[in-house]
Amino acid sequence: MYAIVGLVAGVVLGLFLRVPIPAFLQPYLPIMIMAGLDALFGAFRAYLDKMFNDRVFTISFFSNILVAAFIVFLGDQLGIGAQMSTAIVVVLGIRIFSNLATIRRHIFRE
Repeated sequence: MYAIVGLVAGVVLGLFLRVPIPAFLQPYLPIMIMAGLDALFGAFRAYLDKMFNDRVFTISFFSNILVAAFIVFLGDQLGIGAQMSTAIVVVLGIRIFSNLATIRRHIFRE
């Protein structure tokens, strides 16, 4: 329940507050958002599977974000940042849609 309240509060604050994003973080922000969404959908899937654990969710959320940002950082250092960003978006997109398919099956009992 705390996660949902925090998510709603974060979205509302994000819509009304104009927080400047430093230029050095801008390439990493979309990847970090995708990694966070992957963790959120995975947590909802685990909840529906009756396997949700708040500690696992917290660790998964932050580790997904940090690892995804680190991979893009390494790609930037190697001069292939755009390709690494694309690869991460594809992988996380596949995971998000896979979790959504499982969530849909739980909700509609297919």
